[in-house]
Amino acid sequence: MKHPATAVRLRKILCASLFSFFIFHFSFCSAQDKALMQSYQSRLSALIERVAAAPTDNERYLASEEAIQLLSKALDEEDSEKWKWQLPSYASVLTSPDGLLRIFTWAVIRDNGEFECFGAIQFYNEREEEYEYLLLHDKSDEIMNREETVLSADQWLGAVYQEIIQTTASGHTYYTLLGWNGVDNITERKIIEPVTFRNGIPQFGAPLFRRMRNQRRIVLEYTNDAMVNLSYETQYVQQVEKKREKVKGTNRYQTVDVVKEHKEKMIIFDEVEAQVPGMEGLFQYYVPSGVELAYAWSDGKWELRNGAQGRLKDKKLNKDFSPLPKTAPAYKF
Repeated sequence: MKHPATAVRLRKILCASLFSFFIFHFSFCSAQDKALMQSYQSRLSALIERVAAAPTDNERYLASEEAIQLLSKALDEEDSEKWKWQLPSYASVLTSPDGLLRIFTWAVIRDNGEFECFGAIQFYNEREEEYEYLLLHDKSDEIMNREETVLSADQWLGAVYQEIIQTTASGHTYYTLLGWNGVDNITERKIIEPVTFRNGIPQFGAPLFRRMRNQRRIVLEYTNDAMVNLSYETQYVQQVEKKREKVKGTNRYQTVDVVKEHKEKMIIFDEVEAQVPGMEGLFQYYVPSGVELAYAWSDGKWELRNGAQGRLKDKKLNKDFSPLPKTAPAYKF
């Protein structure tokens, strides 16, 4: 029969051993998981470099397909949503401030200058109470009524996203993406793309633009020789207020317009229009009109602000994009 003190010592030793085992085990798993995700990141980065720099269409598409397959495996890993991705600047990885939405996008540029976008969206499915992902399939050429149609991951208006904006209203969370697509040698486009959830699954496009009943997204398409700004930043807005004032030297009053300015966080962009009458709808003739437009979030909608003035120097994009190597067609963000 063991002495009570000896039994107590044995129990302490056993507890300490078990504690050490669990600490070692979980530390090892954590290090192992980190090493695995680091491996995925390194291999994916190399593939993205090939997407950008490979000399032929076939090689670029093959690299992109391999990147999709590898990314799918990485996103299948448990807790993959916690990994902080660092990929080459030819690809975009954006995560919402609440961590519930992440989107990966990049483009393959064909020898003829045409763009096709690829990527994946990872999201928290509240119904299933777990993170899931969907691959994105660029169907830009097949989508009619681009500004009015709600789209899915399988029917996606391709873009390389540059900014993710999270807003809330009445207990609901909304996400808005700012994106770019090089399209071809004639035009390019920029997109304001709301993302909402239906039955736990993300959908692209939503009626969040006040006073534009059927508009689900904003699409700016224009000649690829033009420079068109699209950014989310704090800038000035001019507002015209009516004021009654006495007419000097008389007893009469008149109503005058008083222009006031205030700063506001908003999506600011250049209005585009056809260079000459009769070219409406032919986007290779569209250029900035010289007017800046802006949307500010107000009561659950993006409300148009007239008189936007993009004068402040602010961070234009959430993620900077580098030009591609000279061995491949150049991105123009």
